[in-house]
Amino acid sequence: MKNKKEVSGAIAVVRVRGSVHASERVKTTMKLLGINRANNCTVINLNPAYRGMLGHIENYVTWGEVKLEILEKLLNERGRVTGNKPLTEDYLKKNSKHKSIDEFAKSFVEGKAKLKDISGLKPVFGLNPPRKGFERKGIKKPYSSGGVLGYRGDKINDLIMRMI
Repeated sequence: MKNKKEVSGAIAVVRVRGSVHASERVKTTMKLLGINRANNCTVINLNPAYRGMLGHIENYVTWGEVKLEILEKLLNERGRVTGNKPLTEDYLKKNSKHKSIDEFAKSFVEGKAKLKDISGLKPVFGLNPPRKGFERKGIKKPYSSGGVLGYRGDKINDLIMRMI
């Protein structure tokens, strides 16, 4: 994984490729993160354990630092709770200590909250394929050489906006 020192805070991980020809280690790692299908996204607070996991699956996912506005939009539009119902302000007030989605997103980006703090919230966001497709060289090349895979910094926000 490149740029280890630069990466910190809330990270969005988007699965780009399927698991055909993937090793069991890669499949298990993606299952642990909860991204079981292509175009699934999860948001994590980066720590050394997650760094290692991203290193194992970097040929199947793309990730980067997510902005507060994008996280709020992701929770509002794609957040789901038990029963596949949308995440609402009322549900958040009843099932967590946070008063609004905006407040929760802010504390998550600061590293003070986790997705598990909202009981019943699914930690995975199902996204659409990106409008106008992926980058020019497709889903088999690293981002540094014109493809999609691997670390992309804050450019992940543009990709997520095209997928919401």
